[in-house]
Amino acid sequence: MAKLRLTLACWNYDRTRALLEERISVDGIELNYLNLVVEETFFRMLRHREFDVAEMSLSSYTISLFGEDPPFIAIPVFPSRSFRHSCIYVNADSGIREPKDLIGKRIGNPEYQMTAPVWIRGILSDEYGVPVTSATYFQGGEEEPGRPEKLPLKLPPEIQVRSIPLDRTLSAMIVSGEIDALYATRAPSTFKTAPDRVRRLLENYPAAEREYFQKTKIFPIMHVIVIRRDVYEKNPWVAQSLYKAFTLAQREAYEDLRETAALKVMLPWLVWHTEETEKMLGRDFWPYGLEPNLHNLSTFLRYSFEQGLSKRQLTPKELFAPESLESFKI
Repeated sequence: MAKLRLTLACWNYDRTRALLEERISVDGIELNYLNLVVEETFFRMLRHREFDVAEMSLSSYTISLFGEDPPFIAIPVFPSRSFRHSCIYVNADSGIREPKDLIGKRIGNPEYQMTAPVWIRGILSDEYGVPVTSATYFQGGEEEPGRPEKLPLKLPPEIQVRSIPLDRTLSAMIVSGEIDALYATRAPSTFKTAPDRVRRLLENYPAAEREYFQKTKIFPIMHVIVIRRDVYEKNPWVAQSLYKAFTLAQREAYEDLRETAALKVMLPWLVWHTEETEKMLGRDFWPYGLEPNLHNLSTFLRYSFEQGLSKRQLTPKELFAPESLESFKI
């Protein structure tokens, strides 16, 4: 019997490379893996639903569930996780020296609904006393003008989001002082070209991130894997097949990090980094599945609701195909 041919759009991660290079097969599926940067994948999937399966922003996916006909359903595979304390940039003359100084400021976000700024705003509120409603947010292209939100937003009036001029970029505006701060996953180009004008708010961000994890036990989830709902409804078995294959690919990446005979990643102290990470976060420090991520996902879903993005606070279980949440036992 012919296998079901599905196209997956996902970046080239160590934890998915075994699928890209076809060393791991997917039960019943012939996988066409398109190696695309995340911005392209998100744009094409959210605007045009071009792929059968895709990596997607956790925030965008959550918002999509409130549409009249939700177009996607996720499996609990998280190709991207990241602490985001390093992603707060400030104008050197803004007077911002500590997180509370962000109150009342003008803050750029490439998109208000992006997952990373949702985490940043939530962490600033929970850990540093900076309410989401205490700043004005400016949305637009970081390096290229004319970037809109990928999804239409209906925010409560207490949350102020404004679009920047169509000929301006956030990277330029933080240098000029038109905005005071920027929450962005990619360092603005002016962080390198104008280091006397643009700096990180939390310069010792590794220490801040370790402290945050020790307190909360959260290693923030950024992206999920989604299946186009029409594909899933015709073939519900694909959820478990894909989950199983992504888990096997991740296992290979774990093994590569732990290899000591020859370093498989170009980090001179890779062994030390791996051992230190496992001491703090545990051996399965990048867990897939629902149960190990309940607190992580619940926190994000609370932030999405508090920041006016979700119409109600979802539960983690509502995000995922039920077939991907359990497996057989012998």
